[in-house]
Amino acid sequence: MSTLKIAIQKSGRLSEKSLQLLEECGIKISNGERKLKAVAQNFPVEILFLRDDDIPQYVEQGVADIGILGENEVWEKGKAVTVIQPLGFAGCRMSLAIPKDESYTDLTYFEGKRIATSYPKILVDFFNRNNIQVFIEEISGSVEIATSIGLADAVFDIVSTGSTLLMNGLKEVETVVKSEAVLIANPNLTEATQAILNKLLFRIQSVREGKQNKYILLNAPNSAIESICAVLPGMKSPTVLPLVNEGWSSLHSVIQEDDYWNRIEQLKNLGAEGILIIPIEKMIR
Repeated sequence: MSTLKIAIQKSGRLSEKSLQLLEECGIKISNGERKLKAVAQNFPVEILFLRDDDIPQYVEQGVADIGILGENEVWEKGKAVTVIQPLGFAGCRMSLAIPKDESYTDLTYFEGKRIATSYPKILVDFFNRNNIQVFIEEISGSVEIATSIGLADAVFDIVSTGSTLLMNGLKEVETVVKSEAVLIANPNLTEATQAILNKLLFRIQSVREGKQNKYILLNAPNSAIESICAVLPGMKSPTVLPLVNEGWSSLHSVIQEDDYWNRIEQLKNLGAEGILIIPIEKMIR
């Protein structure tokens, strides 16, 4: 029987989020002893726990069929893999930072400067596109201390909140690129393996759709139903059910999470009452 081999980061926040996604897809994985390999109990997948920067190579070579990792690692390694889809978590930005007391105007500040980073390829590509000559100091880990110890004039690294930069006397001055977790695949999957991947992608899409939408229920006078339906288009159209109180109905629909506060204000102004917003675990179109 064919098995889909998935490579994920062996530890850290991205690893936790990846395992959470698989769990939300109904895939049960037991890895209590943090083994380097685990097999799902109820879905034909095998999990390989690897260093994130090794995942592109393992996927390219077919040791793993697919991988979950930050897209920045895909760009940096430049391996022959296919990005299947973004996953909507582990978002960050990759930025340039300089000592906080330095004056900064624009990118020309970096002309001839030494920049410490763990991502030389991404950085060189960026400055080449902007016709600026820089000198790269490639280091792994603790990039933020490079300026204070005299190794570099600036740093280029992953930034989430910016607090680590501030603690090391740095300020963020340019965002080079934004990254998030993505699903990558070997471009030469067998037909059987691709079929398993398609089933997994269906589950992932259902989970993501659920997170991006909310289920809404409300009561409204029948005279306002047409106006309210225009505000609540739903997947096709809202469900309208008559209430015991004559002249009133209950409307059920789906709204996008990032827009529902604006929608609620509109609904209240149209006469809606008893509005309930409920999370959606899975959503299948």
